[in-house]
Order: sequence, then structure tokens, then C-alpha cells
Amino acid sequence: MVTNQELEHLLQDLESDRVERKASAGDRSKIRRTICAFANDLPGHGQPGVIFIGINDDGRCSNLRITDELLKTLSSMRSDGNILPPPTMVVQKHILNGCELVVIAVEPSDSPPVRYQGRVWIRVGPRLDIATNEDERRLAGRRRAVDLPFDYRPVQGASLEDLDIDFFRKTYLPSAIPPDVLEQNQRPVEQQLASLRFLTKENIPNFGAILVLGKESPAWIPCAYVQFLRIEGRLLTDPIKNSKKLAGPLINVLDLLDELLRINISATIDVISSSQEIQRPDYPVMALLQLVRNAVMHRSYENTNAPVKVYWFSDRIEISNPGGLYGQVNPENFGKGATDYRNPLIAESMRVLGYVQRFGMGIQLAKHELEQNGNPPPEFQFEPGSFLVTVRISS
Repeated sequence: MVTNQELEHLLQDLESDRVERKASAGDRSKIRRTICAFANDLPGHGQPGVIFIGINDDGRCSNLRITDELLKTLSSMRSDGNILPPPTMVVQKHILNGCELVVIAVEPSDSPPVRYQGRVWIRVGPRLDIATNEDERRLAGRRRAVDLPFDYRPVQGASLEDLDIDFFRKTYLPSAIPPDVLEQNQRPVEQQLASLRFLTKENIPNFGAILVLGKESPAWIPCAYVQFLRIEGRLLTDPIKNSKKLAGPLINVLDLLDELLRINISATIDVISSSQEIQRPDYPVMALLQLVRNAVMHRSYENTNAPVKVYWFSDRIEISNPGGLYGQVNPENFGKGATDYRNPLIAESMRVLGYVQRFGMGIQLAKHELEQNGNPPPEFQFEPGSFLVTVRISS
């Protein structure tokens, strides 16, 4: 956390690789590029980069009107999915040297390189620039070797042969990196994988690589599957109509889940008039998709052999996953935009592959879809080692 004394000192300094001044917040793309560059911290300061919004280059106040809406908009840049992995940053209103300012303090990332819309931005003195291949190699080699999230940790014994390189080249890479950047940078696949955080600096695949790109992910992570049950009744002991074990690469599991949810939804016909009928599903598919994807993204893979479970009863659907609420998310702020990531590489991959549009919005969207369809609100049960959401059939 940057103190007020440090902020005042930085504000007096000329723009450098740690400081950016802006008179307004109009150029949101430039602000995001700067956040990305500060998160990459190519000079290796190991200290936050700071964006001051509301001050001119000559040090005069720009008299920017700072509203709660502006602060919320700037804060949302952390989790809107444009900057990956999501940066650690604080957005606050300050009065410094007589100016009312927005201060964005961006911490150096533990897992560089960080990308904004597929491009790695760096700070070269007071100037923003796109990282070269050598810059990216330096950033990748700087990742922290301790306290890594599960999906960044190396899988001992795994090699490139355990990854579907064809899928990576044809599907994942074009989704993650803009075409013009790919065309300019014809790098070996090892460097491409490392740049997207799938390999350690020793070229060992991590657990995220095995889950997203692996040919046989259950062989390395036995609990990495989704158990789907369709039950003819309200009790777990009632007859089972359908049972599926969904395993394999992440994209296969998510696509199979999508298909299963859609084919199991039933629709009733509401007669509005003699000439108008409306089909109403017992569950809105978009709400279910948001909830099961949330379970896959946030589940724990450590110290458990349990899968994600989707149990479809005659009167409700129960979706559960191992791993309780994580990090800064708690029962009070859950579902209100608060975000934190037990599996940041999995979250990033789901965003890259199109299964997440904006981080932190899935629960809100699910609630809205259920309400619009006439279903009761979802019921959440939080335990230290598990998470359960129950969705009840529309009345």
C-alpha cells in the first residue's frame, strides 16, 4: 500500500516508469495499457506504479469531478477481462497538493507477462510500449517460485508431449493473441506456452496447462471432472435417469455441460390469448450456465478427490464444488461484484475461450435470469471446504 507521503513525493516527480499523470479519465484504453505496464514492472522496481487522474502534466489541477460512478468504473478495469491475469490494484480518491485526484496504485504481478487485449505492455521511462520477445522472456523468468496458486504449479513428470499442441496453436493461441501480433512473432511453441503462463521457466507444464491443454488431465488430477446426475424424484436415493462423468480438457467439459443442461430443460406453454402462446422453460439456461461455470472456475483441486457435482432433481438442481469462498470474497460481498481467484490461470483461460465475458458478474446475471423466468432466487450454502447453490424449478 502506498502512503500519502509517498504519493506526494511521486506526484512531484516527472513522469517515469512508476508515475503517470492524466487530466481526465476519458481515454480508458490508455489507462488500461498503463495498468498493464505497471503490473508487468519490467524495470523490476518491486513497487506499485501509480496513475494520478485529475492533474495536468505541468502539475496544475484539472478540476476533474470525481464521482462514485467514476471510481466504480475505474475499479472495474481490474475484473472486466481485458487485462489478464487480473491485476492487483487499488482505486481511491485523494486530495494531494490541493488537487482532488483519483489515484490508481498497481502492484507488480506475481505471474507476468500481463496482457491487455492480448498485448504485453511495458513502461520504458515515461513512455508506453509493446514488449519485445526478449522483454517477454525476462518477464516470464521473473515469476515467483513460491506460494503459487495451484494452477501455476509445475506438474512433476509432465512434458510437452502431455499437451495438445495442435489445439493450443489452432484454437487457444489465436483466441489469446491478436492476429497481427502472432504474425510478427513466429516463436517456438515453448516460448508461446511460457508467455501465456502454461510452462515454468524449466519448460515443465503446470496444472493449468494440464487442465486446459492436457490430453489426459484425469491421469494427473483425478478429481478434475464433473459428475452429472438426473434423478427421478426429490431424494438422492430415488431412481437415476441419467448419469454422466464429464472429464478431459476444460473446453470439452464446458461444451458437454452446455449440451447436457440444454437437453434436460423442459418448457411449458403459457397461453396469453387465443392467438399468442409463450414457451417458458423450467430453468433459464443462461442462469445454469453461469452457475456451473462458476463452480468449475472456482473449485479447489487440492486435498480433495471430489468432483464438481450437478444433481438434477425433479424439483431443483444442486450444483456443488469442493472449495469454499476464497480470498477477499465473503458471504457479505458474494455475488455483488467482489472477485478473487483460487485458480487465476483457469479463470483467464475461460475468458480467453469465451466462457466468461466479464469477471464478477456471473452470479448477478444468474439471479436476474432466474427472476425473469419466474424461478425463486438461488440459495447459497457456504462451508469452509465446499460451496453449494440450489436452484428451484419455476412455479
